[in-house]
Amino acid sequence: MQRYMVELRFKGSRYFGWQVQPGQVSVQEVLEKSFSLFLRQPVAVTGAGRTDTGVHATYFVAHFDAEELPNALSDVVYKLNRFLPEDISLISIKPVSADFHARFSALSRTYRYCLSLVKDPFTNDTAWYYPWPLDVEKMNEAAALLLQHRDFTSFSKLHTDVKTNLCHITHARWNREGAQLVFTITADRFLRNMVRAIVGTLLEVGRGKLTSEGFEEIILKKDRCAAGTSVPPHGLFLAGIRYPSL
Repeated sequence: MQRYMVELRFKGSRYFGWQVQPGQVSVQEVLEKSFSLFLRQPVAVTGAGRTDTGVHATYFVAHFDAEELPNALSDVVYKLNRFLPEDISLISIKPVSADFHARFSALSRTYRYCLSLVKDPFTNDTAWYYPWPLDVEKMNEAAALLLQHRDFTSFSKLHTDVKTNLCHITHARWNREGAQLVFTITADRFLRNMVRAIVGTLLEVGRGKLTSEGFEEIILKKDRCAAGTSVPPHGLFLAGIRYPSL
């Protein structure tokens, strides 16, 4: 058996997240069915992590174990892309060592949340239309405080099974990109719903409803009820995953 790393991207609008769920269509399920059919052997695909319903990925990594693949790997990618629906696209498949793990080998992940500042019918399922004025400078002042803390219980979905709410955030910043305002955040790990809760709370700073000091107090309270409302999932993208040299 050989372990293979898969690089891919997907638009999550019609999927109930990455992970297989009974009675719902997930990205993992679609990949496993396509891989198993093409390779003519049962294939279990392990992803770099969960994504919630409606969340997208411009870069995602998975791995699977299989007997030696037929043909050149570039041909395999091309043929599998013909099997897959138009909203899932393979970038590459490459052999890796048996101890590589798409989730546990990752050193960091980067997410982007996109706000559309104008009503745009062509981005209404990949960016959240947000017509209210925002003070981006104040939002970035508050976002910088995230790098000074480790416990993000205030931005975690309640009643999850994680052992710790500690994360090391190394980048958090808003930038204007054309008609969109994009929040980019990088950390060694993320809690369930964490990015969407952070964005929702930073928007309160941007609208003058919350100060940077108040934002930091929310972090220190370690209480999800203290933070703002989570923003909709369709503006969120997993955009990068960093691994040790393979």
